[in-house]
Amino acid sequence: MSSRPDPPYARIAAGIRDQIESGSLRPGDRVPSTRQLTKDWNVAMATATKALAALRQDGLVRAVPGVGTVVAGQPAAARPVRVAARRTDRDLTLSRVVAAAVEVADREGIAALSMRRVAAELGVATMSLYRHVSTKDDLLLHMADVVFGEQPLPEPAPDGWRAMIEVSARVQWAIHRRHPWLAPALSVTRPQFARNLLPHTEWTLRALHGRGLDPSTMLYVAISVFTFVRGIAINLEYEAQAQDATGVTSDEWVETQQPAMQRILAGGDFPMFTELIAGDDFDLDLDRLFEIGLRWMLDGLAAQVR
Repeated sequence: MSSRPDPPYARIAAGIRDQIESGSLRPGDRVPSTRQLTKDWNVAMATATKALAALRQDGLVRAVPGVGTVVAGQPAAARPVRVAARRTDRDLTLSRVVAAAVEVADREGIAALSMRRVAAELGVATMSLYRHVSTKDDLLLHMADVVFGEQPLPEPAPDGWRAMIEVSARVQWAIHRRHPWLAPALSVTRPQFARNLLPHTEWTLRALHGRGLDPSTMLYVAISVFTFVRGIAINLEYEAQAQDATGVTSDEWVETQQPAMQRILAGGDFPMFTELIAGDDFDLDLDRLFEIGLRWMLDGLAAQVR
């Protein structure tokens, strides 16, 4: 009696596994999305989703917010838990506290950040941190200050107001990309004041100086640029938390919502949207969303400056 063939999801997973083991797909390389797998293998979305889930369970791939599913390095289950050697309080400095907090937030997300967690990372008593930061909010302010200082704005500045604002926006976006926890830690209505946060405001004011805008409008522009970048970036941390909680990527989650969407569209009340998604070629990309939104924002501003 011949053995039963492997189910389709297993064959898909085996094909990707072979590419990983042969080196065709290296750590960090993006693997085909569920949508691409449905086209390449002529299978249902649920089958493609199950294939990627099997690879994740084996530690071969992992989900990266805003990127997709990529080849993992060391399997998550095998990564050692960091336990710092116990140090004396005399070894502790503000810079070490902030650096440890940034590392925790980068690795585990802002939800995991606490004074106790940072103290464990440093191998010190929790109360010793309060000699350097008064509250968690104070710690977050120092963290934001440090990461904004990682990538200074270039000098000399580029020519033209638009080029200057583009540079500032892209630097901010790059910082948020490296530190997804940053956007939820920042506020517009209750702004935090730190040395490395102000250069972007000053930069935009310089770009608009002498361009026919009153000071209040210039400041509104600077805040609008900051808010635009932060508004897109806030999805990075939310998506990371959702993936950690569910093990499902954003693409896979969207596919689970197809039945509900089809029920809403069946009535014919949204013909334009129905026609658009029928092409099945739209994939939300946050980097592209950022670039498109930035261009349109500056196109609108161009009508106001001289």
